[in-house]
Order: sequence, then structure tokens, then C-alpha cells
Amino acid sequence: MKESSPHLPPIGMRIVKSSIAVFLCYLVYLLRGRQGIVFYSQLAVLWCIQPYVDTSLKKALQRTVGTFVGALFGLIVLLLNFYIFHDAPKYDLIQYALISLFIIPIIYSTVLLNKKDAAYFSCVVFLSIVVIHSADANPYLFVWNRVCDTLIGILIGILVNSARLPRRRRSDLLFISGLDDTLLFDEGKLSPYSKVELNRIISEGANFTVSTMRTPADIIDTMKDVHLKLPVIAMDGAVLYDMDAHKYLRAYTISYSLAKDLIHFIRARGFHCFINTILEDCLVIYHEELKNAAEQQIYHKLSSSPYRNYIHAELPESTPCIYLMLIDETDAVENLFHALEEQRYTNRLKILHYPSEDYPGYSYIKIYNRNARRELMMHYLQSSLKCNHTITFGSVEGKYDYTIQPDQPDMVVHQIKKLYEPVIWAKPMR
Repeated sequence: MKESSPHLPPIGMRIVKSSIAVFLCYLVYLLRGRQGIVFYSQLAVLWCIQPYVDTSLKKALQRTVGTFVGALFGLIVLLLNFYIFHDAPKYDLIQYALISLFIIPIIYSTVLLNKKDAAYFSCVVFLSIVVIHSADANPYLFVWNRVCDTLIGILIGILVNSARLPRRRRSDLLFISGLDDTLLFDEGKLSPYSKVELNRIISEGANFTVSTMRTPADIIDTMKDVHLKLPVIAMDGAVLYDMDAHKYLRAYTISYSLAKDLIHFIRARGFHCFINTILEDCLVIYHEELKNAAEQQIYHKLSSSPYRNYIHAELPESTPCIYLMLIDETDAVENLFHALEEQRYTNRLKILHYPSEDYPGYSYIKIYNRNARRELMMHYLQSSLKCNHTITFGSVEGKYDYTIQPDQPDMVVHQIKKLYEPVIWAKPMR
């Protein structure tokens, strides 16, 4: 396994906007003649600065409802204290009991309003009024200021979070990124920065997808936090898969007769292979008895996935397959690959062999239709989307438009942002 390298994520716009919004709260506080308590505006503004504008609006509504509910019940308690329990030492225990009992109607009110998420903020506003300011001379003035402070923070938060430099968006570009050593870190995960920014630009219309040797099941798991709208290129270009509909839109397959010939050739030399097929948009993997520790670990690791179906059986009659995969000790795999070359299988099929990073001492062989190439799927996808250009990102020097170093996966999203949404005064990039 590769060791993870230290990584400091970039300072995102949410952090910068939070700082700007807090300062704007101070400015409004000064313009109001230092009326109210700026602290409450700043709390509200920080709550409303969210990665996405629609989330910001939801948080703002949540905070607004919480403020009004909490302020209303806070005013009621302040008035009771002011007119009835003004002799504080004598009625301390009664006041505490009253405040505690009021938590019940406050939370219940958010239930009735179908705003349960606002319950916490209603209680915070209520307690900040009745605990900290129960002795104020004018309860109406404080409650009013408390509501105003929060609404000011909410308004500033929404405005700052929605602010954008004037940009043009390149809907004519198709962005395709690799996963391993490109978009993902060594541990196979996206950074928080990449998740947030990818979701944002995709929601705003960017044509983005991924191309990888992984199966759709792997992509679904790895990219579960990214709302991909375009089909993904999977299995090294053998399939085009719709992530939303869970459908295979296009596939290059190995015919049943050729697959059976290959399987017989492989088994005759003492090897076992996993036979990957597609049946009614489901990935079905046929196999025999597992022969080595690596196969067994792969099976136990992947067989629980709802997107993979392992079946201990022969490939059914007339069923084409997407690819054959075997893993064995490296020396044995090298010998088998040379045997496949001698029989000219490499002229009729795309055959890859490479060492395993997860299982030291073992290597893979993967066998595909000779047309199963990522480039063909890219051209097909570009044509179907009517995009003028495809821009690719990968880790192999000279093979992609942008080469990404393994320790800088955030550079994919950073570069896509520059290309997709340049500021209007910037020179157009090709």
C-alpha cells in the first residue's frame, strides 16, 4: 500500500467569506450607533455561511424561525419577571422552574410549525434573553434588538454567501478526470475542498465526469458525496454508466464464443478468473473455486456490495462478458501473459497486466474487447453532449491535457474552476 503524504487543504471561499461577513457585522453595528449586540449578528452570519447557496437559505430560514419563537417566549418570561417576580431573591427557584418549563412549549412550537431543526436555536435565543438579560429595565427593547441583531446577521450571511465575481461559464467544455492518483488521495478519498467545489460547479452547469479502470460499483462508493449528473466511463473504457438511473448506456463486450475459448485457455494453465458480465443493468461476476489468498480477499471485500453479484457458476450460454480478471503471483501472471501473446490473443483483445498495489507479490491480468478504450467513450460522450472540447486530467505525463501530481489532487478541481468559470475580464483559455 502507498503511504499517504501530508496534505494541507487550500483556504476555501467559505472561510474567506466568513471573515468578510464578521467584519461587515461590525460595520453595520457602527452604522447603527453601536445599538444592539454585534455578537448575536456574528453568530447568525457564521451559521448562514454555507458551502452552497441553497443550503445557506435553508439555514437562514431555520435561524429566523428559531429566533422569532425563542424571542416570543423570552419576552413572555421577561414580562412575568418584570411585573410578578421582580423580587428576585424571594422567587429565584420559581423563576428557574418557570424558565425550565418554558422549554417545553418552545420545542413543541417548532414541532407544530414543522421546523424541528429550529428547536435548538429557539432554545438558545430564549435562554440568552431570560438568563442573561432578565434584569434589563426595558424587556421590549432588548428582545427587539436581539431579533434585529439576528436578522442583520442572516441578511449579511445570505448576501455574502451569494456574492460572486462576474464570470462567464463554459458549457461547451467537457471535463473528464481520472480517479486514482488524480482526483483521489492515496487513501482513495476526495478532499472536502474537492467535494464542495465539484458539487457547486456541477450544480451550476459544468460538464464533469470521471474515467477510470474501476467498476461502476467502485465509483458509486468512492464518489457517493459528489452529485455526478453525467455518465461515467468505467472498466477502462468498456462501459458508459448512468449513475442516476443505474443503467449501462454503452458497452464493448467480448463475445460468448471468444470468452469461453479464453476461459478454457486460462483454466488449462491452472488459473482462475472472475468473469464480469452485465445482465439487465446488473454487474454479475461468475467464478469457480478461489485458488489463492488474493482472490479470496477480493471476494470477501467486494461481494457484500449491492452493486455486485457474485455467482459460483459457469458463464451462461450465449452471454457476452465485459472483461475477465485474474490475480495470481507475479511470475505466474507474467508467464500466462506471454502465453496469451504467443496465441495472438493480444491481437484480438485488449489485455492489461500490472502488479497489484494492495496485494504485494501478486499481479493482475484484465482482458477486454479491443475497442474498450477510454478515448472512444470520451468521443462518444462529447458528441452526445454536443461539447466543443474535452479536457482531460490524469497522472501520466503526456497522455492527458493536464498532468496531476499524486500529492496534489485538489489541482483537478482548481484547474476546472479556472477553465469553466473564468472572470469576465480574464483572457479566454483554450
